[in-house]
Amino acid sequence: MFNLINKILGVKNKADTVQSDTDDEIKIKIAACVVLVEVAESDSECTEDEIDHVLETMKSTFNLSREHAEEMIELAREARNKSVDLWQFTNQINQSFNHSEKIKLLEAVWQVIYADGRIDKHEDYLVHKLASLLGLQHKELIDAKIKTKKDKYE
Repeated sequence: MFNLINKILGVKNKADTVQSDTDDEIKIKIAACVVLVEVAESDSECTEDEIDHVLETMKSTFNLSREHAEEMIELAREARNKSVDLWQFTNQINQSFNHSEKIKLLEAVWQVIYADGRIDKHEDYLVHKLASLLGLQHKELIDAKIKTKKDKYE
């Protein structure tokens, strides 16, 4: 974990390999994780199921081990605590994700929301705000919601 934190902060380590992520790749992973963690914590009741969905999304989307996904969550929480809003994170996503990747992220957001079996008003507000910040249309927001709900309850 300290190697990853040092890399983010710019501390060089001789053990870094050529195959390691670039700073931009790490930043985009953290940005996506911030969005997911923000949704999980938006209703002031962050459940284990919600964090499990964040972990699984980070693992599958970015091909991370559980340990690295857990590190990303910690880094995302630190980054979010130091920021004033979500724009900087959604801006990074907008610069790096194509349209279909943004839709997949929105579906992951809905999965986190549905993890506890209900939609809180704060979660609903936040997912609408995120869709807007990601440049997605209302229809795409609703389509992602319907798809996620259908997948969960079938």
